Amino acid sequence: MKKLLFLVCLIISISFLQAQTKSAKNSPALTEAMPESQGFSPERLARVDGMLQSAVADSDIPGAVMLVARKGKIVYWKAFGMADNQAKRPLKRDDIFRIASQTKAITSTAVMMLWEQGKFQLDEPISKYIPEFKNPQVLKDFKYSDTTWTTEPAKSEITIRHLITHTSGLGYGVIDGDERFKMIYQKAGITDLYSDKGVTIGESVKKLAKLPLHHNPGEKYTYSEGIDVLGYLVEVVSGEPLDQFFRKHIFEPLGMNDTYFYLPSDKASRLVAVQKPENGQWKRYPVTFYDPDYPLSKGTFFSGGAGLSSTAKDYANFLQMYLNGGELNGKRLLSRTTIDAILSNQVGDLFAWDNGKGFGLAFGVLNEKGEAKGGNGSAGTFDWGGYFNTSYFADPQEQIIGILMKQTQGTVSDETGSYMRQMIYQALDD
Repeated sequence: MKKLLFLVCLIISISFLQAQTKSAKNSPALTEAMPESQGFSPERLARVDGMLQSAVADSDIPGAVMLVARKGKIVYWKAFGMADNQAKRPLKRDDIFRIASQTKAITSTAVMMLWEQGKFQLDEPISKYIPEFKNPQVLKDFKYSDTTWTTEPAKSEITIRHLITHTSGLGYGVIDGDERFKMIYQKAGITDLYSDKGVTIGESVKKLAKLPLHHNPGEKYTYSEGIDVLGYLVEVVSGEPLDQFFRKHIFEPLGMNDTYFYLPSDKASRLVAVQKPENGQWKRYPVTFYDPDYPLSKGTFFSGGAGLSSTAKDYANFLQMYLNGGELNGKRLLSRTTIDAILSNQVGDLFAWDNGKGFGLAFGVLNEKGEAKGGNGSAGTFDWGGYFNTSYFADPQEQIIGILMKQTQGTVSDETGSYMRQMIYQALDD
């Protein structure tokens, strides 16, 4: 009897360690279907072909993969152009792309999964879990001549909610809009994307904690490395490295078998080259502040804000879980009530990039004003993109997912991202 009781308790305790659980709801995996079966006109959807074929022919882009799904069915999934022009390698629809800031939604999902386990509260100070963030300071004066600065105490502590909504006051290093913070972060040795020097996310985050803030926490929206901080928070409270937490609790349950920080050798040939236009031709992008081939390395730095590579299909699985209210394949990652909170505007009017959009706990979220502009989706549509020109959206009302994957830098005439939603919504025929 005692042995039986022990085994029952052990099974229960192991189940509590799983961030994902079995669900009474069992939405099927994404499968392909004819467009007309899901309310799309095949003739109108074919206009997407024309848009992307023209963009490749006009050298606006070297290539792209686009996926459209509705009501859990993939109705469009095609590849155009080249994965690597110099190697003359055609792009395939299951090729792997660096998704950069599309990583943020996955890290934010991991945070909310741990929040559902009662590991922390969103309005607690991050210093409770990462003590280096105690007593934050705001930048007061800066000298360009020697990159020294003075600070004044922040009016409040940085909370987990501040970090997940980009209102913490942290900056973003080499892509920061303020030159002072670019210099401050570089001088401090902050790792923005990848390092071949054996740096861990914890080491970089602890350096970041010592640096001044743009502004007092909660005062403004400033796109930042706050999600990298939360990547380390996931490690601290779960006891698992970020890559393992993702694999065990998100990727495997959702069937995201091609999503990694660093690609296994048997998947390396599917990585799409980052390319730039040069003298009328597409060339591989050179090493700058990052090495474009970082997914092929065996690194130790897991950037929660920008480090993953993935496929259009894998990311569609992730977005479909959200459209299903937190579940896919009978595996529940989040409660539908948590999904509602994630997709609610959390920052009021602080998100100033687009007056038709707010920002939730993982995504930009379209509001009624954005819907009224036309071609953007229904109010509640959520979206984001990545540094290498990947983008996505998901519309809970219409149950539509759109994903456009490219790998470019330095383009000036690429408008495919701007036209993506417009071309998808015009194809509805229901």
